[in-house]
Amino acid sequence: MSAIVNIEQDSTWNGDEGQYWADHHDRWNAVNEGFNEPLLRAAAIAPGERVLDLGCGAGQTSRLAARRAHPGQVLGLDLSTPELDRARALAAQEGLDNLRFERGDAQVHPFPPGGFDVALSRFGIMFFADPAAAFAHVRGALRPGGRLAFASLSAPERVDWADLFADLRAFGPVPDFTVGAPGMFSLADPATIRQLLTGAGFHDVRVDLVTAQMNFGKDATDAAAFLAGSGPARSLLERLAPGEAEQAREAMRQALARFEGPGGVRLNAEACLVSARC
Repeated sequence: MSAIVNIEQDSTWNGDEGQYWADHHDRWNAVNEGFNEPLLRAAAIAPGERVLDLGCGAGQTSRLAARRAHPGQVLGLDLSTPELDRARALAAQEGLDNLRFERGDAQVHPFPPGGFDVALSRFGIMFFADPAAAFAHVRGALRPGGRLAFASLSAPERVDWADLFADLRAFGPVPDFTVGAPGMFSLADPATIRQLLTGAGFHDVRVDLVTAQMNFGKDATDAAAFLAGSGPARSLLERLAPGEAEQAREAMRQALARFEGPGGVRLNAEACLVSARC
């Protein structure tokens, strides 16, 4: 395996968080898959192309890319061993022999120079330790005229689930979702995206805002239990006394109940849909 420079994320995604995402890959796909088709349209994958999926997780976008690229090859790259184990198993179940997965840090992974026609990512590029270095490195992995397409979360006020954490603030510290700060909203500003990509050697940079619904569960109770097992919510709940934790869970359930409907708990989210060329 290649070197890892994003130590904090490596620790996160190879611990309980990575295992939770692997075990609940179908739930996380229900959350994020509304952005699949816009992303794949932006990537414009053609048969025979070589595709790199950055931060592929359990590999749903990798599998979709493999079908479009066949007989071309797809490489899914991620830090998380648990998610990659799941990704390999799912690809084998679907008989996708033009798809492989590697564990690595996209900022420094030894990609073959010019080895790919297109790189894509569904919310897997928002946590780089050094975004400028990472995008320059990815640029070097693409052939001249190659393409980059990714989705990153837009401003937190346009992502419904970010409001949920305001309801938890009374119980303890929750994430400060600041645009541009390291974390989920690091690439929420189109101007920052354009600056990073042009600095890395990309051109024809385009940033469109797209909205999709994220399905968090069949009802508010189900969705609250799902979210309580992961990320900032779990981190907060683990620090609380049992009684306080139960109150926080109920606050989450009540907040999610606002979005409950016949199709489950669906929250709107806006993303920056980015495309660029080498």
